[in-house]
Amino acid sequence: MKPFQLIDKTTGGSVKNDVLSGITVALALVPEAVAFAFVAGVSPVVGLYGAFMMGLVTAIFGGRPGMISGATGAMAVVMVHLVKEGNALGGTDSAGLQYLFFTLLITGIIQMLAGVFRLGKFVRMIPHSVMMGFVNGLAIVIFISQLGMFKSQGQWLQGNSLLVMIGLVLATMAIMFLLPLITKKIPAALTAILVVSTFVIFSGVETETVRSFILSNGGNGIKAGLPTFNFPSVVLSLETLNFVLPYATILAAIGLIESLMTLNLIDELTDSHGNGNKECIAQGAANTLNGFFGGMGGCAMIGQSIINIKSGGRGRLSGIIAAVALLLFILFGSSLIEQVPIAALVGVMFMVVIGTFAWSTFKVFNKVPKYDVIVIVLVTGLTVVFDLAIAVLSGVVVSSLVFAWEKCKADTCTQTYR
Repeated sequence: MKPFQLIDKTTGGSVKNDVLSGITVALALVPEAVAFAFVAGVSPVVGLYGAFMMGLVTAIFGGRPGMISGATGAMAVVMVHLVKEGNALGGTDSAGLQYLFFTLLITGIIQMLAGVFRLGKFVRMIPHSVMMGFVNGLAIVIFISQLGMFKSQGQWLQGNSLLVMIGLVLATMAIMFLLPLITKKIPAALTAILVVSTFVIFSGVETETVRSFILSNGGNGIKAGLPTFNFPSVVLSLETLNFVLPYATILAAIGLIESLMTLNLIDELTDSHGNGNKECIAQGAANTLNGFFGGMGGCAMIGQSIINIKSGGRGRLSGIIAAVALLLFILFGSSLIEQVPIAALVGVMFMVVIGTFAWSTFKVFNKVPKYDVIVIVLVTGLTVVFDLAIAVLSGVVVSSLVFAWEKCKADTCTQTYR
């Protein structure tokens, strides 16, 4: 087993790169965590706490240095139903949140057991066609999620507001594209955010900021204190367990699948090898911690992980810096972070989409078997329409059936049925 290393120099990591990329990731985490908190039907601070605890625990103990974890949309869409049903079951508007925290305790236990029984290794057996479909589907999902940032108080931006938003997004993307051609010593994403934010603040241009985004969605800002320990206020009974166990199982499955698939992708990008079982245990420990300290939980985030890798983050230090910086934003820097224009963060995520999508898919369509093309398209579509777990499981099942069919065309199989 490799010793604990804050910096992974074997993959080109350095203290400077990890620190700067960590700050970049922290800035990008804020609107994502807030948006997913709203999706789940909980306070923005609960989403930010979740991102902080997920990020810190997995950065220190996880099986993939450089990978970023936090609150995610894939889990948020399940949590929203849990919170609503929990409110109805408990009879108060806060009951659902307590059921969510209790569910995260069980989710974490399931994920840790998956690591203990070494189930993480099975992700290595997922066919490459499923992996390509997963990457493409997730890129499309990230793109679609950013389109919601072009709304203000539920209405699509129009006129000058829309033009300003588009202009700032394009400016961010242009900086990220051009800066690496000049120098790679400065993270392009962080530079783009700082340049566009400075322009907006000092020019007086009116555009959606992190603060206005939070307020327009019913929030009160991101300033808060340290998370505190509390056991979820639920009645410990078989009825409670029967209610939360299905949700806990689904959340555990979605979280592990997304995390392990992201781990595989980062392995390919860095030409290194992560530990899936170790990641399962770390993800489970982080979700359990969220249940005790009031976070919404989560899993690995492919968008932020790619931002980190592309910005030069390779070691555990980058993830630790991202988590700690996020906490500092909550405690002390909320007034500054809330001034960051949403357009700058959208531009960063659009560049992530471009970097995530497997454009080579279009080149291999005429070079691979037709069933591989079908699997790629199937997994991509199901990831967009439903969720990652359904998409990956469906892709694996179809690939397995195709493999069995091909085997049954062999002479030995034919002779068995004669």
